[in-house]
Amino acid sequence: MKDMLKLENVQIVNGVKDWIEAIHVGVQPLVDTGYVEARYIDEIIKNTEKFGPYYVLCENLALLHASAEQGVIKKQVAITVLKEPVKFKEDGYDVRLLVTLAASDPESHMQAMQAISNIFSDEKRIAMLVNADTEMEIYRQFIAAANE
Repeated sequence: MKDMLKLENVQIVNGVKDWIEAIHVGVQPLVDTGYVEARYIDEIIKNTEKFGPYYVLCENLALLHASAEQGVIKKQVAITVLKEPVKFKEDGYDVRLLVTLAASDPESHMQAMQAISNIFSDEKRIAMLVNADTEMEIYRQFIAAANE
């Protein structure tokens, strides 16, 4: 998992005005570091408008992603912690943890999903991540959990 998450792609943000800004903020580190094309943001927004927020998995957690052909350059994960929650639909969950997955092939997608499911099947771990004070703390928690 270490090759799929770089510290430079972990961020803590005070808040966003809506779900569209949340997607922009959550994906932007991968655009800035060359792992996805800018259109990956637009593709996730289009998919959300078409299918709803299919990536909101539970309270506090959204796994932002689109298909590889929608702008992935290289496999990578970005993590954004929002200090103030956002809703992706009016009656939906409050989300504070955005995990953006850019998978370039089915194998890397499955590896990332396995690690992510290990991490996020534990509510205490999610709470620790959303309450972290530094990007390094989030990064270390994520890597440690992925290796369990």
